[in-house]
Amino acid sequence: MTLKEWSCPSKEDLVSIYSNSTINMTDINGRLPVPKEIILGQLEKLQGSLMVAGILHLLIGLTGLVGVIARYVGPITIVPALLLAVLYMHRVTVKFAESFWGTAVATTVCGVILSLYLSGKKTPIPFWTRSRGFHIFWYPLHQVFSILISVLFGWALSAIFTNFGVLSSDPNSVQFYARTDARNQILSTNPWFFFPYPGQFGSFRFDTAAFIGAFVATIMSVVDSICDYNACARMCFVPFPPAHAMNRGIFWEGLMSFFAGMTGAGHGTNSYGGNIGAIGITKVASRRVFQVLALIYMLFAVLGKLNAAFITIPYSVLGGTMILYFGIFFGIVLSQLQFIDLNSTRNLAILGISILVGFMSPYWVERHPDAIDTGVPELDRTLTMLLANGIFISGLVACFLDNTVKGTIQERGLIAQLEGEGTQVGDQKIEYEEGMEVYDVPWVPNFIKSSRFAKYCPILPYFPEKETQTK
Repeated sequence: MTLKEWSCPSKEDLVSIYSNSTINMTDINGRLPVPKEIILGQLEKLQGSLMVAGILHLLIGLTGLVGVIARYVGPITIVPALLLAVLYMHRVTVKFAESFWGTAVATTVCGVILSLYLSGKKTPIPFWTRSRGFHIFWYPLHQVFSILISVLFGWALSAIFTNFGVLSSDPNSVQFYARTDARNQILSTNPWFFFPYPGQFGSFRFDTAAFIGAFVATIMSVVDSICDYNACARMCFVPFPPAHAMNRGIFWEGLMSFFAGMTGAGHGTNSYGGNIGAIGITKVASRRVFQVLALIYMLFAVLGKLNAAFITIPYSVLGGTMILYFGIFFGIVLSQLQFIDLNSTRNLAILGISILVGFMSPYWVERHPDAIDTGVPELDRTLTMLLANGIFISGLVACFLDNTVKGTIQERGLIAQLEGEGTQVGDQKIEYEEGMEVYDVPWVPNFIKSSRFAKYCPILPYFPEKETQTK
């Protein structure tokens, strides 16, 4: 998006395009539509380039490189990197919430009440069984479904404001997308059934600029995912993930990025901090829930009308839920600091310098976008995109300093990451809900996990003792 050749055509460019065309076109709400040929041409280049970047992404996991890198990424690297990620997320959150702050705040307040103020309380649910008959079943339903309930509450509030004319009906107004009828046309234009398939938007083309952008994003997403995996483990009260689990996660992210490019989805796949925040709010961390969620997503992709119904959720409601997601996620990031020695000048200096440089670098690029001139345009773009990303710069500086400045394992907070289940912080042993078995791969027989193949396959766990148990 930051590259000039990938920016949307200006109104003057569009006027020039249509003046040389036989197509008569008029302004729609003060804007000219971009010709379909330009959109599909850019999308074809994006598809092919994303597929190549996806292959490199999965190879990073398949070769075991992630597991090696992860040993050098501790809390001192995680906190600055994810701190910058959260601070960048505030722009997206404001973009949605500012459409109407009233419903955004109401959605957030509803979620906070259900997930925090009523935490530890249980909801009485009428229930009937053959053995007990009619009885009251007590369950923390309000906390488990706090996000869903807050979304429905905010959606209903938006409908009331829409019907009573509180929200502007002007498409150019910032309040327009807070209305419940702002995107109702999607319900009529979306087909009942839609089956994504490879090449649906045209052939795959390779573009150097698009590939560099996707590959740079791949590098940054790998660093981000390593940090997210550790943050998720912290949220679920399980040991930090071992090397094979991280390798496997990056492998699947790359494979799904490849499929995204193949089907024209136009985006890569990586971990998402908002989901970690959702785990913290609802206290639901079951993998079966996420497996069912994945099936629901695939169902939405095929059933166009059902998908369109959820697309009509008002922007302000989405903004309110983002405040919940990212607010909790930010707290999880800061909780990583408990593993390091905050009385150490070394640690405080590394944290402060890396965070400051992470702010400075993107600001400098924003002020001087053409300052880097090596004579090689592709290298200029790569360096510009790297320096413009505070998450990458902050994490890189923190990781370099943390691994080059002298410090003990306890001081750096790596003891919890390296010792696994038997971790002790000071005199206190860390209590986990589950052990390292949570990272085992289901449906894979024990003889494979204890085989020579698993020993040299970086994405599989290797348990040589299971061979003896099987015999």
